[in-house]
Amino acid sequence: MRLGSAIVFSILMFVFGTEATTLQDTLPQAASPATKAANFAGRWRVKFVFAGRVEMNLILHSQPKGVGSFLLLDTAADGKPEPAAVPAAWSQASNDRVNFSGEVELPIGTCCREVGTLIFKGRSSSSNSISGKLIFVASTEEDENPLGFRSLVGTFTATRVLN
Repeated sequence: MRLGSAIVFSILMFVFGTEATTLQDTLPQAASPATKAANFAGRWRVKFVFAGRVEMNLILHSQPKGVGSFLLLDTAADGKPEPAAVPAAWSQASNDRVNFSGEVELPIGTCCREVGTLIFKGRSSSSNSISGKLIFVASTEEDENPLGFRSLVGTFTATRVLN
């Protein structure tokens, strides 16, 4: 991860409150943080859309201890899947909240592509369903934007892929 991307990611993690929280004091003994985290581990099909744009899809493979990967399904040329997964990270907070993010390259319009950080913040409505909001913060600096970087905001739904 480049230094500029790491700084942007760190700032966004702070701004959007995705710091890991200590859950031991807030959860009953029967539902320890390790149990909750194990419930999120697995494969998730994520459908997301930015305002005024077409729906996109990815597979999130979440593993224990906040490790994961994104496989972008329809963002390569001609709407094809990307050939390889990219690293991602996730965390699970109290109140059934889940956050996951990673650095990706997305098509912007019909001619261009842009690298940036894709951040999902959602809430699980069941053990197999999550929905919420997302933001894509591009690595390109933009003077007119208060954040200093181009950004897109949207919504997502994620469904557990049962094998």
